[in-house]
Amino acid sequence: MKRAGYLIRLCAGFAVMCVTVSGVYAVPPGKFVEWKTPMGKVVFDGKVHADKGFECVRCHPAIFEQEKSADHFRMTDIKIRKFCGECHNGTEAFSATEGYNCKRCHKK
Repeated sequence: MKRAGYLIRLCAGFAVMCVTVSGVYAVPPGKFVEWKTPMGKVVFDGKVHADKGFECVRCHPAIFEQEKSADHFRMTDIKIRKFCGECHNGTEAFSATEGYNCKRCHKK
């Protein structure tokens, strides 16, 4: 009976670990999410945001859908503080719409 209890606890612990670890990096280190735009592809590195202390739930699902096809936003949305512009507004993070910051996100 003790062995059955041990196996149940072991399996439960393993299941919790798998769920926790699988959610840590939806975008694994060294991989990027890219969107093609007329101004060049936009490259998102989840590790950069994670290294600054942001967890995925900061943006998902409230700001961004958590799907590969969630690329329907435009610069006009960002300018009115939607999507990336919610944080990249010049106050919380660098402005995505002012000055010469284009290359910080858009890669040719």
